[in-house]
Amino acid sequence: MQNTARNAGPDAAAAGRAPAERYRERLGPSLWVLVAAALAGPMAALVFTPIDTTVALVIGAAVSVLVIALLILAAPVVRVEGGELRAGRAHIPVDLLGEPTVHTGDDARHQRGAGLDPRAWHLIRGGIDGVLVVPVVDADDPTTAWVISSRTPDRLAAAVRRHQVKQRTPRR
Repeated sequence: MQNTARNAGPDAAAAGRAPAERYRERLGPSLWVLVAAALAGPMAALVFTPIDTTVALVIGAAVSVLVIALLILAAPVVRVEGGELRAGRAHIPVDLLGEPTVHTGDDARHQRGAGLDPRAWHLIRGGIDGVLVVPVVDADDPTTAWVISSRTPDRLAAAVRRHQVKQRTPRR
């Protein structure tokens, strides 16, 4: 059984999972933000308690669910596919980008704070520690770099590098 899978080639091994060349991450809110948003429900319920407690509980539950759902659905998505880096609604071809650098911990806090270049394009989310900085090598672009929050900045950097190599490699 193991020999069959080994002899079948790389296509058979990859058939059961998404292509390794794609990267997708939703920059959803952290748990503490969702808990804080859920507190909007009890506050709304307090307003309607003098009218009717049952109505107040229903409205409070609906407000909590609605606020949490809106926060999750409005979260930006970071993707690398089709030779482009997409962060939220912005996109740039990977061949216009330089070597990505991964920052975590204190280095990431510096990149999001004092080290933040005002000419760079930013997609920064609170509660997400990692940061990827990718310089823009296009001489006509006034943006110096893309600074993107990521829970897995090393995987995002690898996806950008993989697509850069794929763009530079001639097709056979």
